[in-house]
Amino acid sequence: MGKKKIATAPTSENPEINSRVGVPTQESVGIEKKISAKRRVDSGVLYVESTYNNTKLTLTDGKSNTLAWSSSGSLGFRGAKKGTPFAAAKVGEALALKAQTLGIKEVKVIVKGVGSGRESSIRGFISKGINLTTIQDKTAVPHNGPKPPKPRRT
Repeated sequence: MGKKKIATAPTSENPEINSRVGVPTQESVGIEKKISAKRRVDSGVLYVESTYNNTKLTLTDGKSNTLAWSSSGSLGFRGAKKGTPFAAAKVGEALALKAQTLGIKEVKVIVKGVGSGRESSIRGFISKGINLTTIQDKTAVPHNGPKPPKPRRT
């Protein structure tokens, strides 16, 4: 396959040369922080979607514009561990940290789904000091359900 090349970071004092190579400068790092802390919201709506296999949390403002989201799969849980209450609590804590950077003080919670992470995700979210105003359950309930299977003929 040929010779292996070892890549080294440039040590030039000129920031214009470093930015072309991909090394972040002090100016570019400061710009990213200003953009992320630009939006300040006092209250929001937390949507909790809990299924048997995963737990997803979405944080929105009053007009349903998404501010932040997280799920147990995005935190690194794989397979059957995604649907556990422990994973849901970690998702709630991770989203609460994002909400604190946005300046959110209180949330209204809307829960949807029948998974095991419904309650533990809310508990993980409020453990970081954000107040809850209401909890609303919007789980879909079937009116009649699917057609049952035909009786077995022997």
